[in-house]
Amino acid sequence: MQRESDTLVGLNVGTTKITVIVAGRDPRFRDPVKVIGIGSTPSRGISKGVIVNLGDATECVISALKDAEHIVGRRLDSAVVAFNSLDVESIMTHGMVSLGGREPSRVTVSDLERVIETAQSRLTLSNNTLSVHTIPVHYTLDERPVEEPLNMTGAILEMTLQTVSVPKTNAQNVITCVEDAGLHVEGLVLKPLAAALGALTSEEMRVGAISLSIGGGATGLVLYSAGRPFKIMSVPIGGEHVTTDLARVLRIPLRRAEMLKRRLFSEDDEVLRQEGIDVKLALEVVASRLEELFLDHVQKPLREFDLQMFPSGVVLSGGVAKTPGISDMLSEILQLPVRVAVPGDLFSPMPPGRDDTGYVSATGLLRYMLYRQRHSHLFIEPTYTELRTGERSSLMRERETVRISETERWNFKNLLDTVKERLRD
Repeated sequence: MQRESDTLVGLNVGTTKITVIVAGRDPRFRDPVKVIGIGSTPSRGISKGVIVNLGDATECVISALKDAEHIVGRRLDSAVVAFNSLDVESIMTHGMVSLGGREPSRVTVSDLERVIETAQSRLTLSNNTLSVHTIPVHYTLDERPVEEPLNMTGAILEMTLQTVSVPKTNAQNVITCVEDAGLHVEGLVLKPLAAALGALTSEEMRVGAISLSIGGGATGLVLYSAGRPFKIMSVPIGGEHVTTDLARVLRIPLRRAEMLKRRLFSEDDEVLRQEGIDVKLALEVVASRLEELFLDHVQKPLREFDLQMFPSGVVLSGGVAKTPGISDMLSEILQLPVRVAVPGDLFSPMPPGRDDTGYVSATGLLRYMLYRQRHSHLFIEPTYTELRTGERSSLMRERETVRISETERWNFKNLLDTVKERLRD
């Protein structure tokens, strides 16, 4: 039986689907984990990436959780959760500390903590805002840029710190939803960052790349340079807006428009025409919405940066990234190379039916958890104690009771195995 400590569990809360991804790892080896199960269910109660009906969203999380538990054959107790939010804000601050007396000293973990605290002290957030990610973006040691200062020698350590914040209520609703479903929240990750970690290779991160994740209700934009994300943005526009446009222009119900969107690029045009669909007009509607997204919400914020910073180009992910011709359109607009990511690029093999770009964010959660375990100062998480409702739901308490009994059974089995080994000796 695989121990809980050898298992990574991620929960991706999306507008179109809820996904629970489970991976196992052998602590004797450095890398990578193996995906052992993915549970998924269509979303309800979520619009533009934000929870609008807590009860419906909780039921969907429970459904995806049960699906994953059926596949892996045991209960899952906690997860790191990817979520979207409106009004994502990315703020840069600067910190500087002396490393000792007159003689240069080696940089310790304590020094890293001190310089982070110094940078954080210069940040002011409103009471209704939560810092989700605190990410060291750039270090200098004695005014020289360094990628990783730990154990290097110098006198003055400086850093640029990125703080990514969201409205506190958005995070509160996510935590309430997940814990009402019976899962303990180990950490929160913004979906644009999860998508970037699932889409970009280490080489692309180091050289410089743009991650663009287009989901059902929101689009995430993450800029990477020198191996670190230095800008994270989210736009409340996604695939559901294409559906709404199709429904309005073609004068058809939303449900039919959603089905049309999925069939538009996979079926023969003649079949759709026989059903009374103006295929040319439908394609123009899709192209018009995507062009607006790329021009107004991707190209425009990129104007403040030199695009030569991103020689690796753009890596697309999310369900909308499966739209034929989308890479060529974006490449022409930005004048950068564009590729579509698939989760198998980083975690292979993926389970059947789960190897398309719509599951990139889920695999990014696994990479985030591995980073967090190996490099505690790369992604610095806040504590979410004050955001929790305090009183556990009955389902949460029930699952915690089962978790204790399962742990006791595993300990007993482990004890028996130890005794048997000693008897053999």
